Amino acid sequence: MTNELLAIAGDSAAEIADSVRSLIDRGILEPGSPLPPVRALAETIGVNRNTVVAAYRQLAAAGAVETAGRAGTRVAGRSDLAEEGFSADTVLRDVGTGNPDASRIPELGPALATLAGRPVLYGEPTIDPALERWARDWIEADLPHRDDVRLTITGGAVDALERLFTGALTRDDPIGLEDPCFLSAQRTVRAGGYRPVAIPVDDEGMTVEGLRAALDAGVRAIVCTPRAQNPTGVSLSERRAMALRDVLAPHPYVLVIEDDHFSMLSSSPFHSIVGAGHRRWALIRSVSKFLGPDMCLAVTASDPETADRLAQRLSPGSTWVSHLLQRLVVSLVSDPAVTAHIADTARHYRARNTAFAETLTSLGIATTAGDGLSVWVPVPGPGRAVAEQLMRRGWLARPGEEFVLRDDTAAAHLRLTVHDLSDDDAERLAADVVAAARSLAPTKKVMTRP
Repeated sequence: MTNELLAIAGDSAAEIADSVRSLIDRGILEPGSPLPPVRALAETIGVNRNTVVAAYRQLAAAGAVETAGRAGTRVAGRSDLAEEGFSADTVLRDVGTGNPDASRIPELGPALATLAGRPVLYGEPTIDPALERWARDWIEADLPHRDDVRLTITGGAVDALERLFTGALTRDDPIGLEDPCFLSAQRTVRAGGYRPVAIPVDDEGMTVEGLRAALDAGVRAIVCTPRAQNPTGVSLSERRAMALRDVLAPHPYVLVIEDDHFSMLSSSPFHSIVGAGHRRWALIRSVSKFLGPDMCLAVTASDPETADRLAQRLSPGSTWVSHLLQRLVVSLVSDPAVTAHIADTARHYRARNTAFAETLTSLGIATTAGDGLSVWVPVPGPGRAVAEQLMRRGWLARPGEEFVLRDDTAAAHLRLTVHDLSDDDAERLAADVVAAARSLAPTKKVMTRP
């Protein structure tokens, strides 16, 4: 420990963090290696104790170290955070993908045939005029209290999040995230070196108490999913949205980002937590859930200042979103046959998820199908242990532990993507979930609350 302690240097938190990362990069500090206690390091290099605390916090936010309370701080292992998508290297039936049904993504052929036109050159507007007209109608109907809406096009919702963070925050800034939380949001926050602050979610969405606590903790931005929250599937009630607006009212300069990822497929009404007087806000709607993940395009509506900061990171001809892609999206969403197909797909997801939840409930695991592509299934005990039992039965499932920011009861869940299963396979999976849960708690009732 002495050599490592003496090798760490710096007068500021950023310099100390960089020094530790250099030791990690050179292999001097290996995964699992303990870092010096805060007090000892502060005395050795001659800085305030709070400076070392801030350095360790930066390292933890970046995923370089892990803190364990009185057990100290250690260099993190090299395992990556979980990602969305199917697992290509498995013989198991993958029910943890979070993917839309590939057979229900609209055909692109007819729309592609309409895209011929003049080339788009450097210096032209980043938003195709036809897409802007459609997007404005799509979004402004849900923002009747705003007269300052500006639109920006990005390469998907995660791209929008990253650009919004970069334009408004600095390293180690705290960001309020729902808990449990969408995997991509977790990755974006940690990769940017920001500090996630957990805001619990219940059956009406982000909790009032959790938001109030996050604001008291000094968060500079908040990410809220108004509909089909991933992984829980809950949507904000009108009552909850109103209460959250009241809590936010004294904090008009906190950046509030609403990620309405399910938009056209959602069965729930849109309720915003952004009040009429809020100064910094953004509403993101991507097309990937209803037009396919490869359609990397999102529309972001925001206040003028936030839009200007977004635009600074979107250079015409280099980092803009392809106008061919923009025109393809307009062609698809303007086709009545495509929009009817999207509506039918939304009904399909709701029906399949509801049927699966009802089957589980009839077998003893009380489950409610929320909105979205997956079902959030409560299980007695750690979700990871139940998922391991399911692997022995031929299934690859997502344990709740992958989504939580804090160690709490939300981990006692599985997130299952079941909309593409046949009736027989869905019934078999439900039976296997119950059997896996019972094998871990043979003396307890399996029935739990969602």
